[in-house]
Amino acid sequence: MAAVLYDKEGPIVTITLNRPEALNRIDSEIFTGLSRAMEDFRDDPEAIVGIVTAAGNAFSDGAHHEKLLIPWRDGSFEPPPSITRGLNIWKPLIAAVNGPARGGGVEIALACDIRILSEKATLQLPEVGRGLIPGWGGTQRLPRMVSSAKAAEMIFMGVPISADEAYRLGLVNKVVPPDLLLPTAKEWGLKICEKGPLAVRRAKEAMIRGREMSLEEGLRLELAFFEEVLRSEDYREGLQALAEQRKPGYKGR
Repeated sequence: MAAVLYDKEGPIVTITLNRPEALNRIDSEIFTGLSRAMEDFRDDPEAIVGIVTAAGNAFSDGAHHEKLLIPWRDGSFEPPPSITRGLNIWKPLIAAVNGPARGGGVEIALACDIRILSEKATLQLPEVGRGLIPGWGGTQRLPRMVSSAKAAEMIFMGVPISADEAYRLGLVNKVVPPDLLLPTAKEWGLKICEKGPLAVRRAKEAMIRGREMSLEEGLRLELAFFEEVLRSEDYREGLQALAEQRKPGYKGR
């Protein structure tokens, strides 16, 4: 049974962590499979939006110590690039968190652009209780998304938060009943697919790269992308579709 499933439905790709009997705990096989799935999504010109979810009742119980972290520490496993570090994907990613997410599971969700949670989901970063720290972006992304005080509470104390609290914090976009999780993620994905794909990708890239820049540098990057899409076929198609009162047929160029 594949540790990570890849399903393409039109322009939407759903990537599923598939070790439900182990609460989708991340071992080297899942880590590598997720990296390859993300590269396939990135390189597929017909894929526009990606959804990351998991099988069973848990999103992910985090990194498996014996099957991932110890081999990583000892040098017998060299982690491939992932969306948490080293793999830049400018296409939109939606995390559909179906249940409890801990440690690396939370960090995978944080590396996505949009987070939709089941009412049964919780988020927890328990690493310091094991003498470790979050190592896949938790200490960097979380304080950029919530207040530094709340990030410190979640990281220093390792306390889980509910889906509703995550929503109140602005950490997630929507909380839905479990049976509506994937339908909602796909509905949001289809709405994004209606927009100009080149514009969406450049907007994401500007947002993410701009975080590491001064305001002036970020504005220059934004202007460069703005002028690029201003000259694109998609922009001309968008104008023509508006004039003709029809849906545009974007081609991503």
